[in-house]
Amino acid sequence: MERTLFERLGGLDAITAVVEDFRDRVAQDDRINLKFARTDLARLRKMLIDQVCEATGGPCQYNGRSMKQAHGGMKVTTGEFNALVEDLVATLNQFKVPSAERDELLAILGPLKSDIVEVNSSEVGTPLPDEFQPAPALM
Repeated sequence: MERTLFERLGGLDAITAVVEDFRDRVAQDDRINLKFARTDLARLRKMLIDQVCEATGGPCQYNGRSMKQAHGGMKVTTGEFNALVEDLVATLNQFKVPSAERDELLAILGPLKSDIVEVNSSEVGTPLPDEFQPAPALM
């Protein structure tokens, strides 16, 4: 039987390591970190792990909001989405994820772009709108 992408990526420990590196990389990236200024990073970490785990065929269940709900009102630009993808690719390359698995993961995440991007602009580093309400912190 063909192994799932989850298994080929190395399972939950590997996905957790990738998500943590990605989170830290995004936090240091001035092109996009303003969009995460009010995000609970513990929540983001858990949601990303669950989402990637489930999307790649792992045993997790993502119980977070839809991408459209989670990013509604953030005014994310096309440029910022692309910067985020660059950060993810840099993380995957750092962990030496083989190109087949990397491309498969990006193909799963790529279609989310239309639910995340609200502003068709190459601009980066745009502030989070004052009225944006982030998800509550994890208890």
